[in-house]
Amino acid sequence: MLRVVSFLILIALAAAGGAWVADQTGDVILTWGNLRATTTVPVFAFGLGLVAVAAIFAWSILSGIWRTPARMRRRRHEKRHARGRHAITHGLLAIGHGDTALARRHADAARRHAPDDPLALLLHAQSAQLDGNRDEAQRAFRAMAERPDTRLLGLRGLFIEAQRADDAVSAVMIAEEAIKLSPSSTWASQAVLGFRCARSDWSGALAILDSNLSAGLIDKKAWRRQRGVLLTARALELETMDRDVARESVMEAVKLAPTLVPAAALAAKFESEAHQVRRAMKLVEAAWLSHPHPDLADAYAHVKLGDSARQRLQRIETLAAKSPGHVEGQLALARAAIDASEFVRAREALAPLINDPTQRVALLMAEIERAEHGDSGRARAWTLRAVRARHDPAWTADGYVSNRWRPVSPVTGRLDAFQWQAPVASLPSDKGTTIEASPFEEAMLAAPPPKRIIVSSEALEPVQPAPAPAAQDNLPPAPKPLEAKPLETKSLENKSLETKPAETKPSEVKPSEVKPSEVKPSEVRTPEAKNEAKNDAKTIDMKVSEAPKPVTAANELAKPAPEPAESAPIAATPVFRARTDLGKPAFSPIPAVIPIIRAPDDPGIDDEGPSDEFTEQIGTPKAQAGGWRGFWSRWGR
Repeated sequence: MLRVVSFLILIALAAAGGAWVADQTGDVILTWGNLRATTTVPVFAFGLGLVAVAAIFAWSILSGIWRTPARMRRRRHEKRHARGRHAITHGLLAIGHGDTALARRHADAARRHAPDDPLALLLHAQSAQLDGNRDEAQRAFRAMAERPDTRLLGLRGLFIEAQRADDAVSAVMIAEEAIKLSPSSTWASQAVLGFRCARSDWSGALAILDSNLSAGLIDKKAWRRQRGVLLTARALELETMDRDVARESVMEAVKLAPTLVPAAALAAKFESEAHQVRRAMKLVEAAWLSHPHPDLADAYAHVKLGDSARQRLQRIETLAAKSPGHVEGQLALARAAIDASEFVRAREALAPLINDPTQRVALLMAEIERAEHGDSGRARAWTLRAVRARHDPAWTADGYVSNRWRPVSPVTGRLDAFQWQAPVASLPSDKGTTIEASPFEEAMLAAPPPKRIIVSSEALEPVQPAPAPAAQDNLPPAPKPLEAKPLETKSLENKSLETKPAETKPSEVKPSEVKPSEVKPSEVRTPEAKNEAKNDAKTIDMKVSEAPKPVTAANELAKPAPEPAESAPIAATPVFRARTDLGKPAFSPIPAVIPIIRAPDDPGIDDEGPSDEFTEQIGTPKAQAGGWRGFWSRWGR
């Protein structure tokens, strides 16, 4: 709208000017040497306008010709820049979806078309990282660190490469330089804070924390909590070396973070030594209401030196009443009751936890059984149950389990990372337990206390079954078989083949299944038939002797049955007895799964051996490329 109004105003002014020139009278005379020109004012004004327009047109043509080379250079540069931007954009997209070859090709194009563009250097460095070429990536980041506009980005890349190469010294120097260049850099401040905590440089860590607060990286609440953590760590380190500084630090830490368990326990210990019992009890109670912990219960029980076990039990009952039904309160109450020999009170405290006990519950029950009744059997049963029981809560951070509190995580270097919770390995899952319940444990826990029973030696002797009568070894050799009655001989051979030991499984034949009375007298009547049967039986004996003899029952089945009499008299005791006829235990098949049975008092073998968590590392250095896993723990070694 403004342009339309301006255009109309200009047209009106031009028309008014033209009308004014047209109304002017007189002539205009131009003299140049011998030339003389005379014209009117309107014609002169029109001619002057034409001359001006022609001059402007001529000037534009000349200036365009003069500026043509510069315009060509600028246009060519713009085209190269556009190609470089296109290559950078598509190269970053290729890095995003993991196409190494495409990212490298776009990086080469971007470096060729836009070598001075900082994004081209970034694309080149990231494509080298994606391709696994660390030397090329370091050269690219070093080139970025030399430029003022990309210096911080280059330092960040060099820091990551130093971490991947496990070069702690270079990483510390790069982070220190980055935090000097930009105090508000989050990654640099966190890295320097983690490094100083790993080296136990608590004063330097506190200085970095204060600079983070002034730079606005953390809020006031987080600053109070983290400062309390650092002061507690310094107090724990100086507890045995400089108790004055340790006391001052932990008292400031309790003011900043009153719910921090290590700070409250240590502060209560210092107050108890200074005979400030009520103040120490208030510190423990404030932390207990937020996070019940065994260290707090122990500090509360021994807050007054020289108290008896019953007095400590009364004090623990007061503390447990502040968080009724909590597991830590019940365990602390049971511990104090056992120390005071109040075993009934200890059993009442552990009664709600027996159905699904943890390791501490099972060990406390074992101690009660051993101390109250002297029942070592039940104590061993509870000890075995403790081996298979769930883990109790522990100090855990990023999957790392520690037996003591630490200010930073050894895996990621995160400050105030340890929490009192159950480890991930002890959480319930849908898979069954790998260790089956022990029959000894179930029997000992279900049965009453054992009594001594005197058993006579006669009752302990096993009763052996009477051996079956064997054939005589001193019989005369049988005559050669006759060729009469081939049909009956064939039938006997078929019967003998049916009783081959190769076809009969040793586990399916028992000695009691073969009886002499099962052979009918009508099957062999003539002497010739008797001789043929004996020869066939002898042939079977030869085949059986060639085959393996796993059990006695198969050999007895292969031997010929004795000649039955019509009245079936009782067989007399043989003079000679074969060695294989002696009584042997029946064959029992080998089970498919052999259970692992340990002694009741065997807690198992620690295959890993003793380990020191101060020098423990998570994974190998090769497995930590690309992250901060285990970096601070190795640096602070």
